[in-house]
Amino acid sequence: MIYNPSSLQAEEFINHDEIQATLAYAEENKNNLPLIDAILEKARPKKTETGYTCEGLNHREASVLLACENEEKIQEMYRIAEEIKLAFYGNRIVIFAPLYLSNYCVNSCVYCPYHAKNKDIARKKLTQEEIRTEVIALQDMGHKRLVIETGEDPVHAPIEYVLESIKTIYGVHHKNGDIRRVNVNIAATTVENYRKLKDAGIGTYILFQETYHKESYEQLHPTGPKHDYAYHTEAMDRAMEGGIDDVGLGVLFGLERYKYEFAGLLMHAEHLEAVHGVGPHTISVPRLKKANDIDPDTFDNGIDDDTFAKITACIRMAVPYTGMIISTRESEEVRTKLLRLGISQASGASRTSVGGYTEEERPHDSEQFDVSDQRTLDEIVRWLMETNHIPSFCTACYRLGRTGDRFMSLCKSGQILNCCHPNALMTLSEYLQDYATPETKQLGYEVIQKELQKIPNPKVRQIAEQNIKDIQNSNRRDFRF
Repeated sequence: MIYNPSSLQAEEFINHDEIQATLAYAEENKNNLPLIDAILEKARPKKTETGYTCEGLNHREASVLLACENEEKIQEMYRIAEEIKLAFYGNRIVIFAPLYLSNYCVNSCVYCPYHAKNKDIARKKLTQEEIRTEVIALQDMGHKRLVIETGEDPVHAPIEYVLESIKTIYGVHHKNGDIRRVNVNIAATTVENYRKLKDAGIGTYILFQETYHKESYEQLHPTGPKHDYAYHTEAMDRAMEGGIDDVGLGVLFGLERYKYEFAGLLMHAEHLEAVHGVGPHTISVPRLKKANDIDPDTFDNGIDDDTFAKITACIRMAVPYTGMIISTRESEEVRTKLLRLGISQASGASRTSVGGYTEEERPHDSEQFDVSDQRTLDEIVRWLMETNHIPSFCTACYRLGRTGDRFMSLCKSGQILNCCHPNALMTLSEYLQDYATPETKQLGYEVIQKELQKIPNPKVRQIAEQNIKDIQNSNRRDFRF
């Protein structure tokens, strides 16, 4: 079977033979310094009249960089990844939180504590009133963007329940709090159901592949609907057919050989670009973590922190325009390192159990995975600013229709910075005024004053300054660029 990124068949656009050939090519050339230099030069962002442009890398080129063992070249990769991130996303980090609605599941995924055979975990499904309570708890922290999560169960979590929950979330208005965007991470479904999600006003549809290795995939998902490799892998095509133009990819590093997963992930991104004209809106990089009845040490494909950093940098070089997500699975130390290597979104103050935000103590017995970074949202916001990043609660692109190819065209031309930078500062100002501790508030306004001067357009800067003053004076307008 020949690798065909334009095919709609999973085993053609994620072609096993092509991945094996890619890994062999990368191994043969991992010390080929002239080739590596040429690939690095191709990856480097180029200055244009309007901003920057970046060619990106194909899966073979990026795999060569991932295989490279020359420390000098690895450090150059890190520098280029940081250049790309700053060129297209600036120093902003978008903040979000997961909201678990139900952990009932009919699948038997061997790496997930929600698997159907686990009798130890506490099973729960939130009522709509409980969802309201969870949302208020999240709003009281300062969150504006959620990603909802459910196990796959047609009885406890049918599409109708998900749609009703989205409506409930958008309908909760508490003090100055609103959830302005709901992203969705639920099981692969039908084109008709994706249309319903689109009509419900979701942001990005997220679905992790877990592993691109078909044989391993089927062994890791022995029973249940998720066992069907093709149906799961082709989900993004059905989502886009259903009108969802922002989709998010990801693999669970630690289940299969990381170099195989890396190549498969990039081939999936190439496929979306070839068929739909727009690649993934986001790519997540989760690693397998300990959870109820799940011991990551029983899997023999774990990756260390240095390899994890290298993977992140290589994804950023290969897919320069995608948003990259790091979750609270990772520690503060790891997250700090990866922020400069391409990450543009980070979760904060996450609880990975159903009903976890209204519990005083973190309920470990029903978590999907152990949360390594357990800091409060205020601590996350302050940490980002102390590491020279702007915490952003902005959702303007979704609300103004800058999604799919419209977002990507602005990003690729460098014009998205004219929208995102002032919006980030205004939403940070909202957070500081409504939720921040005095220490965070003081630092935040110092950061805002400094960052306002970086807005090149005087008119945009003036409007942003006035809106920030209005926010400080409690004169709120829903103005956004």
